[in-house]
Amino acid sequence: MIVRSRPNLMAILFTLQGSILPRVALKVGFITGAAIAVVAVERAWPDPFPLSAGIGPFTLVGLALSIFLSFRNGACYDRWWEARKAWGTLILEARAVARLLAALLPDERHEAVRTRALKRVLAFARALHAQMRREDEIAAATPFLSETEAATLQGRPSPADTVLGHLTADLGRTQRAGALSDIQFGLLEQKIAALSQVQIVCERIQGTPLPFAYTLLLYRTAWIYCLLLPFGLAGTLGWVTPFVAALVAYTFFGLDALGDELEDPFGLEPNDLPLDALLRVVEGTVLDALGEPVPPPLAPEGFLLR
Repeated sequence: MIVRSRPNLMAILFTLQGSILPRVALKVGFITGAAIAVVAVERAWPDPFPLSAGIGPFTLVGLALSIFLSFRNGACYDRWWEARKAWGTLILEARAVARLLAALLPDERHEAVRTRALKRVLAFARALHAQMRREDEIAAATPFLSETEAATLQGRPSPADTVLGHLTADLGRTQRAGALSDIQFGLLEQKIAALSQVQIVCERIQGTPLPFAYTLLLYRTAWIYCLLLPFGLAGTLGWVTPFVAALVAYTFFGLDALGDELEDPFGLEPNDLPLDALLRVVEGTVLDALGEPVPPPLAPEGFLLR
């Protein structure tokens, strides 16, 4: 995610970090070249260009295309924001589990239970992070689990959920041993269920993209519109046409590319969520509860926060 203050005029014109321009530069360049060719042909042979319709049809189509782009980008941003809320909930529930464990199991004889529970919360967060980034979930969670528990993750459809299963089972044994009352165990189980809910939300976002028909229709219409636009402008704007066509192409293709980034908010593109930084917050919560050194929060590198 790009983290920076609002740039000044010069930065607005020339900043590429976080800009969508590198992704659409070839498309904009192609449209500009096509517009230059159309104007050149119109100037050399004006008779084949008696476009009496003028710019009117392009205005209507452009308006409809803009509305459709706004709808798609709004839907993509909703996915990005829901993912951000889910990871905010993960941080909230991790802190709540740490507080409850310290309050409900304060004795030294329960220190091993508290330690195992906190490490499992961190193992769950790391496994979920790896799952969203399409990395090795088992390798991410293993450092915080015993060898026996780490071995049980092999072959399981959801290592993160398996970690929560171990956490629930361990707290259940503690409750049956009389260290936790039914109500206290219920409070902790509510927090575990909330962590599971976070995983479900993230899996839903990652596994259910926007319908492909939306993207296909928008992409086709934007290409057709940008390719035909110079024919409607060449007769009146002349050599200004390539500039206008480039600006329109940059806007339409840029919004389309930005929507692609927001549609999958868990990736590594500049406008995706900073999952590494969010995971570091969870790590700080757990390590602080364990009495271990807390790593500093991740800082942006070149305005980019991973």
